[in-house]
Amino acid sequence: MKHIYKKGNDHTLILLHGTGGNEYDLIPIAERIQPEASILSIRGNVLEQGMPRFFKRIAMGVFDMESLKEETKNLYEFIVKASKDYYFDLKKTTLLGYSNGANIAISMLYTYDNPVQKAFLLRPMVPTDVILSKTLSEVEVVILSGKQDPIVSNDHPTRLEKQFKALNAKTSLYVLNTGHNLTQEDLSILVKYTN
Repeated sequence: MKHIYKKGNDHTLILLHGTGGNEYDLIPIAERIQPEASILSIRGNVLEQGMPRFFKRIAMGVFDMESLKEETKNLYEFIVKASKDYYFDLKKTTLLGYSNGANIAISMLYTYDNPVQKAFLLRPMVPTDVILSKTLSEVEVVILSGKQDPIVSNDHPTRLEKQFKALNAKTSLYVLNTGHNLTQEDLSILVKYTN
């Protein structure tokens, strides 16, 4: 997978962009919230009308479940390989996903037990109700949703919170007074969870 790796300290931020983004998009956010951390920023494998994504969709908010399953496996295997190639510990990693990137991060958490230490999920949806994981007891999950988000249904954040808590993840949900866009408030909240 196309990616950027930048060596920092022994904590690694794994960045997963939104639809139409690329591996450069979230680096400024990563550098703001945890400037000393190492960065692994990944570009999605799938193109939709020339726009990179992490998995296919059939329509807005309607996901191709086979693509989601396949690309979740591809992403997880890539991250495991990258951890060996770049010598970082998956138990000291944070997934930082925005929109489509957050959705595949959730799929990964729903598929593999305790794959990372933390997950920051910005404007996520529930990508699937198929949960294969037995436990996320070693994972801290922070969900940041927008109250006026035109893309994400209002019930998704609370459904995610419930599903993560059922897997014993340490879960925090914030519903901000904004839309699908990211704000300074998002960054301020994330900084609290990087110390």
